Amino acid sequence: MDRLDGTVRGQRAYDIVLFGATGFVGSLTARYLAAHAPEGCRWAVAGRDRAKLERLRERLAADHPGRGEIGLIEARADDPESLRELARSADVVATAVGPYLWYGEPLVAACAEAGTDCIDLTGEWEFVDLMYVRHDARARETGARLVHACGFDCVPADLGVYFTVARLPEGVPLRVDGFVRSNGMFSGGTFASALNAASRGRQSLRAARQRRLHEPRLVGRRARSPVGGPRHSRAAGAWALPLPLLDGQVVARSARALGRYGPDFRYRHYAAIASLPVAAGSVAAAVTMLGLAQLPAARRWFGGRIRPGDGPDEERRARSWFSLRFVGEGGGRTVRTEVSGGDPGYDETAKIFAESAFCLAFDELPPTSGQVTPAVAMGDALLARLQAAGIRFRVAERR
Repeated sequence: MDRLDGTVRGQRAYDIVLFGATGFVGSLTARYLAAHAPEGCRWAVAGRDRAKLERLRERLAADHPGRGEIGLIEARADDPESLRELARSADVVATAVGPYLWYGEPLVAACAEAGTDCIDLTGEWEFVDLMYVRHDARARETGARLVHACGFDCVPADLGVYFTVARLPEGVPLRVDGFVRSNGMFSGGTFASALNAASRGRQSLRAARQRRLHEPRLVGRRARSPVGGPRHSRAAGAWALPLPLLDGQVVARSARALGRYGPDFRYRHYAAIASLPVAAGSVAAAVTMLGLAQLPAARRWFGGRIRPGDGPDEERRARSWFSLRFVGEGGGRTVRTEVSGGDPGYDETAKIFAESAFCLAFDELPPTSGQVTPAVAMGDALLARLQAAGIRFRVAERR
């Protein structure tokens, strides 16, 4: 795609730049990029601390000799000019610097202006809505693709539903429910993002209203993701607790953009918990946490327990797993599918994040621009990449 600066893909200094490469998830992503970058891939690590970046680059070169030179870029989230230079140097920028509501917008703005694809790991719905309102139009003009939530938030749900819908009849109303199981742990950065989001209910609603004013109306079709109520699900074999997370919104946006989801689409996103006492305790804990998140002193206390940059060790991650089971119905057909893998918050997130960057940089994709979902931007290409990388997508039952 021609950009406003006259460059086309492959003409800039780097195919991919990883910003925030020395953080916990950033360093895991850098390791994956170093191990799996295709021959000839030009990529760089970026961040604010040159010494840390140099040490990271030395470790990567020692672990993966002969894989090519890795570039290094100094840039700061609070230095817009350094971010503009970073954006102009790459075809794809992958940013692991969060919480994104605090640190993410200057880089999104720089990429939208430069016609550079930008991916992140956010699960912060307020941030996603504000980036749509402020930068979608410019990104459409320059050809930039702004693809948020390219980790466990929200690719398994988005592509899992995409995979399920492809196995249901076309042109009919469709209903899909997703049930999440996992024993994974949070990192400090993820915890900080969740705590911040939980404290900003009014601001999130305001951002959602602003987005609705800017988004084109969907004519002749309907796609939505309502928050379901707690219930026992025979299909999941567990108690289903509603998860009002970004995943449902991303799935609904994919459904609005893709006609294959039918004339009337609905998705509900749940946590699946086998035991009723555990389910009840989870609800009580979530309500308590939400209430405490409204208090600045409580947020500071919680924030000091797990700091950004902290995360589980390799042994703990090796024991972690996730499973998303989907039940899709429509046109008299029922399909049950599953997406599953290893440690969701770190190892698999780094894998998904890196493969998303490879996909945008090197694969033949639909001609999209502006803020788009993973399924809309990358669809079948990313699905194939993740399957080849060991994340399982399977049909469990058709009837």
